[in-house]
Amino acid sequence: MSAPLSSRYRTAFVTGASGGLGRAFAERLLAGGVRVWGTGRDPARLPVLPGFAPVTLDLAAAPSVRKTVFQQADAAAGGFDLVVNNAGYGVFGPFAEEDFSVWQAQLDAMLGATLQLAHLALRGMLARRRGALVNVSSLAVEFPLPFMSGYNTVKSGLSAFSESLMVETAGSGVIVIDFRPGDYRTGFNQAMHAPLSDPARPARLRRAWAILEKNLAAAPSPVRAAADLQRALVRGRSGVVRSGGFFQAVLAPGLARFAPLALRRAVTARYFGVS
Repeated sequence: MSAPLSSRYRTAFVTGASGGLGRAFAERLLAGGVRVWGTGRDPARLPVLPGFAPVTLDLAAAPSVRKTVFQQADAAAGGFDLVVNNAGYGVFGPFAEEDFSVWQAQLDAMLGATLQLAHLALRGMLARRRGALVNVSSLAVEFPLPFMSGYNTVKSGLSAFSESLMVETAGSGVIVIDFRPGDYRTGFNQAMHAPLSDPARPARLRRAWAILEKNLAAAPSPVRAAADLQRALVRGRSGVVRSGGFFQAVLAPGLARFAPLALRRAVTARYFGVS
């Protein structure tokens, strides 16, 4: 039997804990005896559970606000052993048609803010010579999603960032996990910025959206992602962790590693009906 999570991690900071993967991560950590500080933009949506401390935080807030919120939570926890950068959202639509400010806001909130939290967390972890930083990326790193260019860019940048940190933190007592989930049955699409109400929208755009919706409806529960993350944390090693259904988490990454790039593009275009 593997050691409980609490034998490695006393305290955790989880962003986006009000629902979806973030809530599943928080609940799994709590079940393992870890005290969790979980963030959400709306405190009323955060869980009320023993060992859970709600933290109001919008990643779109000013850097000084994010810094203050994290440092206050870190002090209350006596230092975080684990930080899970999970919060994020999608924007669906043709890149050139949407106002650029929409894309800029997504990059600032999902990449800039995440890197700031990682910077704040790592300083304490490295000083204590223990801890784990989990950056929740996506299998979209390997198979970018059509009409989600900002999301793909953020997640690819986050994976590259994690890879850099894995080298930098080697031998430090701190591990870095690039956690790449596929589709999970959450409210992700419902919360997405996706202006599709115009009937003049191209059919290829509507077909791609329909495939995304179909995949999400058939996807596994976030509980599986939480179990995959728990196993990775118990192993205590830096690395990439892919999580999801067999096709997305095993077959598709295999194709991404060995198939020519032109073939991968063609497969993606055909799959989403945009070819």
